[in-house]
Amino acid sequence: MAEHAHELAPHHLPSFLPGADGSDPLMTIMTIVLIVGVILIGTFYLHLHSLPERLAHKHHRVQFELVAVLGLLALFTHNTVFWVAALLLAFVPVPDFAAPINSIAASLNRIANRTVTPSAAMASGEPEEGTGDAEVSSDPDVTQSPRTETNVSGVHARADVSPEGRDG
Repeated sequence: MAEHAHELAPHHLPSFLPGADGSDPLMTIMTIVLIVGVILIGTFYLHLHSLPERLAHKHHRVQFELVAVLGLLALFTHNTVFWVAALLLAFVPVPDFAAPINSIAASLNRIANRTVTPSAAMASGEPEEGTGDAEVSSDPDVTQSPRTETNVSGVHARADVSPEGRDG
């Protein structure tokens, strides 16, 4: 390049100047740096947006799906409020309300399904807990009454009568 240069030009030209053939090494280097930089910044951005979801998954939170939806909303709408809410939900454990309520429901169901066997109720005068079926007598002369149940207040109710007192 120096042999074709003008006589008034300096003898040493900087390397970032384009050559006579049109090649531009600085533009080539900056293009590569720009492409790599955009890919790295995009990867960091997506990694940062998935942070609440990864935290909720790692700690096995109940609200994992809600955190994931809030993270996606924050990503697509660019509202940081959703991302902050997802991050807070990922860090704060939500108490399990379902387990105690299910336990209460199961206990009430056991209390409601207590049955009184007719032969035992007639013999002792007190209700006994059964398995849900009336005892069947082997004596053919004994007629079986309809199955009765004891509700929470201790009142005997017939199983074939609705609470209003009508059949059906």
